[in-house]
Amino acid sequence: MGEVYLAEDQRLGRKVAVKVLNRTFSQQPDNLNRFFREARAASALNHPNILVVHEIGEHDGTHFIVSEYVPGPTLREKLSNGPLLLREVLDISIQAAEALLAAHAGGLVHRDIKPENVIVRPDAIVKILDFGIAKTTGNSDKDGLNDNITDDSSGIILGTLNYMSPEQAKAELLDARTDIFSLGVIIYEMITGRNPFGGDSPLETIANLMNGEPRPLSELAVGIPPELERIVDKTLSKKREDRY
Repeated sequence: MGEVYLAEDQRLGRKVAVKVLNRTFSQQPDNLNRFFREARAASALNHPNILVVHEIGEHDGTHFIVSEYVPGPTLREKLSNGPLLLREVLDISIQAAEALLAAHAGGLVHRDIKPENVIVRPDAIVKILDFGIAKTTGNSDKDGLNDNITDDSSGIILGTLNYMSPEQAKAELLDARTDIFSLGVIIYEMITGRNPFGGDSPLETIANLMNGEPRPLSELAVGIPPELERIVDKTLSKKREDRY
């Protein structure tokens, strides 16, 4: 959708991240309106584990969003060194879950939870970023769930295949439970170092996602508490009504 630059806010003397939208993407009014609508929704979220949006705007035909700059590696970069220690897994998982709880309570479903969109600061604070394809629910409720979530119903699949829920891969209407599934995939990957449904091709991944079951965590990692394995299994349920 665009490129992100490290920039300096000269008035306040701070580093910021500036996301410049792709020109082709911004030429479609529906895409542009959707992006700014969701950016405004994300900016309304006030939570220590969610990236802070400072400004959205346009200059000479270029549309942009300015957010806080978060130092530190992405979770993908941390995973490149292999599976994480259990205490790291729990700390990152809890903070990510708290961020999603706040987003869902605010009527926002992320739809693209993956290691690239999770940053771990040097002080171990986790930040969820990139609400670029998020969707707002028709109205929020205390559980953050709404089966009548607003969507363009275009049949276009948005997201990242290896972290999609089955209903997202089928381009169905989504609610907050799609993010719960994606979080479960991330937790599984942090523990085992492998994606639970990843295949050698997109078609194989989709087949695994729809019909396959991941290997039990206890077969791939030592010392995993049974309760943690039960929690991850529940988040990865094929039917969303069986998830949290």
